Amino acid sequence: MNIRPNIKTGISVCPHDCPSACALEVELLDERTIGRVRGAKDNSYTLGVICEKVGRYAERIHHPDRLLYPLKRSGPKGSGEFKRITWDEAMAETAAAFLKAEADYGSESIWPYYYAGTMGLVMRDGIERLRHTKNYSGMYGTFCVSLSWSGFFAGTGSISGVDPREMQKSDLIVIWGGNPVNTQVNVMTHAMKARKDRGARIACVDIYDTGTMKQADVKLLIRPGTDGALACAVMHVLFRDGYADWPYLEALTDCPREFEAHLKTRTPEWAAKICDIPVSEIEAFAKLIGETRRTFFRLGYGFARGRNGAVNMHAASCIPAVTGAWKHEGGGALHSNSGIYKWNKKMIEGTDAAKRGLRVIDQSRIGPALLGDPFDLAGGPPVKAMLIQNTNPASVAPDQTKVKQGLAREDLFVCVHEQFMTETAKFADIVLPATMFLEHDDVYQGGGHQHIMFGRKLVEAPGECRSNHDVICDLARRLGAEHEGFTKTPRELIDWTLQHSRRPDLQKLDAENWIDVQPDFETAHNLKRFGHPDGKFHFRPDWAKAAFLSPTGPLGPVKDMPEFPDHWGAIEEATEEYPFRLATSPARTFLNSTFNETPSSRKREVRPTLFVHPLDLEAAGIADGDKVKVGSARGIVTLHAKAHDGQRRGVLIAESIWPNEAFEDGQGINTLTGCDQAAPAAGGLFHDNRVWLKPAR
Repeated sequence: MNIRPNIKTGISVCPHDCPSACALEVELLDERTIGRVRGAKDNSYTLGVICEKVGRYAERIHHPDRLLYPLKRSGPKGSGEFKRITWDEAMAETAAAFLKAEADYGSESIWPYYYAGTMGLVMRDGIERLRHTKNYSGMYGTFCVSLSWSGFFAGTGSISGVDPREMQKSDLIVIWGGNPVNTQVNVMTHAMKARKDRGARIACVDIYDTGTMKQADVKLLIRPGTDGALACAVMHVLFRDGYADWPYLEALTDCPREFEAHLKTRTPEWAAKICDIPVSEIEAFAKLIGETRRTFFRLGYGFARGRNGAVNMHAASCIPAVTGAWKHEGGGALHSNSGIYKWNKKMIEGTDAAKRGLRVIDQSRIGPALLGDPFDLAGGPPVKAMLIQNTNPASVAPDQTKVKQGLAREDLFVCVHEQFMTETAKFADIVLPATMFLEHDDVYQGGGHQHIMFGRKLVEAPGECRSNHDVICDLARRLGAEHEGFTKTPRELIDWTLQHSRRPDLQKLDAENWIDVQPDFETAHNLKRFGHPDGKFHFRPDWAKAAFLSPTGPLGPVKDMPEFPDHWGAIEEATEEYPFRLATSPARTFLNSTFNETPSSRKREVRPTLFVHPLDLEAAGIADGDKVKVGSARGIVTLHAKAHDGQRRGVLIAESIWPNEAFEDGQGINTLTGCDQAAPAAGGLFHDNRVWLKPAR
């Protein structure tokens, strides 16, 4: 590491929506200015490696377009026309709008709306304290984890797994449904070390030729939504050819004999037709897994972002249970370690003030909810006021046409607390300038690893930016909301939460920067029992209980879900009218809609682009680089085609998320994405769209 000796270094944590939650070393040029950002070399997971976009974070924190002052709308909603006002004026107007909505329509007419994945607990979740003390409508976060977690939990009974650092002791690392070369880069750090030190092989299962696929030794390129079929065929071979660990199966799984019988017809030939890959590749993949006991399954989020996503995740998670890979160091599976932290968030979220029976609205259905859909409103009042923090639904939420129509309602008051004038902020009545993570204190967890981390304030915020905590506490005071959490500083909240979660106090965390809370080997590997009450891994899941994230019980067509792992045809299959399958995979230098404002990221991504197989381009009479239109039942999007043979024919890939305004017609890629609720717990369906493709003439 080459840091100039006259420059101070601060330690922090990347807050952006990525399970790696990297430990950072930040160059501090002065009290307001940062230089280069690097991965913390002393953190045993980060190991000094971070993604390129965070390495250039100075570009973002010192961006000339940062919001610096409170603003009030002065033009039509969505126009981006605002005038500067004071903080007192902004907060007074917001509080008045909330109180009026409550008086006219009841407390549930107010809907606090937020997200932001691995963001710190205080700044992300404090909005819940306001909700609970005021009896506002709840928000069910479905953009990211609800389907994948349901699928993994269905088998293991927990949201935890093998220590990711054990990849270094693996002989085969299967990266399924993720692209850690571009996102979660630390996965590749540990995988590549295993390859270098042990000769380990890396296998990749995905729907297009990603950066990770290019570095893999074994590549399985399948059609979107067919992961369950591939997993079943692999397990068919494992049982057929004697690779199943029967003593393990009999001891720690629920119904192995029935499961084996179910798989008799799920042959490689059967799966090859569904997945559109050669039988020989399935056979070879299964044999490699069967012969490699130290096989580590790193299961990502991408392949669960479809209507059969939970079933696909569960199917893939079953493979190490068949082989008994869990028994071996460097073997087993990890999807997320979020379940190991066991936080007491009473003071942060005000859970002790929560009232039962209040409605909870699906985050992904913000469009229908704001347009008054009776299903979403659950018999309650219309949404009349919103506070939005840490998310940008006008760009990222599904069924964009409805989202924008809903946000454009003149009778809807919206306050957006943001760092930039996002497309959501342009629909706001009041816009408040927000701090970035280096400008406030917070505590973090890593879903992709096992560290509790302290992200301290390192620089002063520009202009009049205030933290989420400051805004929530100020608003609570004006609204008459009372809770001890509103009286505490972020550091006091962190310290209380740590101590009441039976963790070391803030003084220790501050001194050490992070604390390793990885469970012991026996627990992490489920050597004696899995997380279900019977202690077994479940091949036959109880899907209604797997929907544990849903606050309203199972959602979607749960009764139609298969009894055992299978290919569940619940996806938007291609039809004659919509002959293509579209997935909107993450772009390398964007993170959802974050970083799409920074110059280097925009330069790297160039423009909204659609990957199309060259033969599909030829059949449609489209040349490489031509402007094309893509349409679904929900809308039409215009962008540029790029010849790309790294996916199966009939599959389109749009790496996203560009702002809507970057598209010629102002219609972003999520115009095409549906917001119907997938079983068993709803979730973002970003990789499950059937569309048509035409030249833009």
